[in-house]
Amino acid sequence: MLNTQQDRLMADIDQMVAAHGSTRSGLIPILQDVQQRYHAISDFAMQVIADRLGIHPVEVYSVVTFYSFLSDRYQGRFVIRLCRTISCAMAGTTAVAQQLRNDLGINFGQTTEDGRFTLEWANCIGMCDQGPAMLINDQVFTAVSPEAVHDILASCAKAFGPHTTQPVEESHA
Repeated sequence: MLNTQQDRLMADIDQMVAAHGSTRSGLIPILQDVQQRYHAISDFAMQVIADRLGIHPVEVYSVVTFYSFLSDRYQGRFVIRLCRTISCAMAGTTAVAQQLRNDLGINFGQTTEDGRFTLEWANCIGMCDQGPAMLINDQVFTAVSPEAVHDILASCAKAFGPHTTQPVEESHA
């Protein structure tokens, strides 16, 4: 029997619903799980989640598009979020942002071709007294300097391993 990506996604969502509940209160944890596993929340995934929770798909879509940590487009293995509040800007965010662009070869809002890194702005990550602050997935980096950017990215690449991942087509997730 052929098991398609959509079949696997539906089975995964069923497991997530079983873990988090089939009510509206399970929506965000389910979306977070889908985001973590598939690096994107596709239209198909949103429809399946809406069906399983008994809510309208536009409600799921509105949550996905409202929260910056959820996305309907592919995100890399490492999502880098650089704080752009005034306090971080005063501490040197502009230079750190330029170093990230130079080292990754992408602009904010983009993902590297190998699917490793996505670069995004964050409006605040709660580290205003220790700026410039940066969040990579769940790890916080504070007092980031342009000189530290290369080492931080190298540690991510080392953790990733020698292989690369190509971005998932939106129809698959």
